Amino acid sequence: MESLKGKVVIITGAGSGIGQAAAVQFAVAGSKVVVADFSEKGGNETLQMIQDAGGEGVFVKTDVSDSTSVQEMVAKTVEAFGRLDCAFNNAGVGGVSAPLHEYDEKVYDHTVAVDQKGVFLCMKYELQQFLKQESKGSIVNMASTAGLDATPNMVAYPASKHAVVGMTKTAAIEYAEKGIRVNAICPGAIETPGLTQGEFGQFLDQYRANQPMKRFGTPQEVANAALWLCSDAASLITGVPLPTDGGLTAK
Repeated sequence: MESLKGKVVIITGAGSGIGQAAAVQFAVAGSKVVVADFSEKGGNETLQMIQDAGGEGVFVKTDVSDSTSVQEMVAKTVEAFGRLDCAFNNAGVGGVSAPLHEYDEKVYDHTVAVDQKGVFLCMKYELQQFLKQESKGSIVNMASTAGLDATPNMVAYPASKHAVVGMTKTAAIEYAEKGIRVNAICPGAIETPGLTQGEFGQFLDQYRANQPMKRFGTPQEVANAALWLCSDAASLITGVPLPTDGGLTAK
C-alpha cells in the first residue's frame, strides 16, 4: 500500500502469530516498524525477518501491562524514527478454559491486565504522541469475535475484548476532529500457535466445522485488515470493530 511507505508503525505482540505477520507486511509496504514484544527471542526473530525482506525496523522489549514500559516503547520509537504514524495494538493472551464459578482469579487479572489494560495504556501514550506532533494518526486495536459475542468458559477473554471494542469506539469519537482514526479488528479462529497448540488443540476439528468457510483464517489475512485500516484507503473509517472471521459472526 503506497500510503504506508515511510510511515512509522508500532506493533505490539510482534514476536509471533498475527503481530509477526503484520510486522513483515508493514515492512514490505515500506513502513518503518517498531517490533514490540515481551519475548526477546520472538521479537528479534521478527526483526530479522523484516531485515531479510529489505525492510527497516527496531525491536523494543515491552510489557504492555506496565505503564512505564509502554511509555518507553513510544519514546524509543520517536528516538529511532522521529515520529509515530500508526499503531497496531495486537499483544494479548488467551487465559484458560474453565466455567466462571471455577475461574482462577489470578488468571483473570493477568488476562485483563494484558488484553484490556494493555490496549488502554498503548492508546493513551500513542495518542499523546499524535497530539504532540499535531498530526493525523491511525490506531488499530486487537479485539476478537469474543468481543462481539459470548465465549463460554473463557470469561476473562471476552470481558477484555468487549472492553477493547468499547474503548475503540470511545477513542474514535474523542479524537475524530483531530484526524486520528481508531478501529479494531475482530478475528475468529486463526491458525496461530495459540489455537493449534496447548489445551485448545483437541478442539480443532470442532472449531473448523463451525466455520462458515470450513477453514481457519491465517495470520496474513488478519494482518491485511490491519494494514488496510492504517492506510489512506480507509480514511473515512473510524470506530469500527471489523470482523475478520470468515462469516462466523454473521451466522
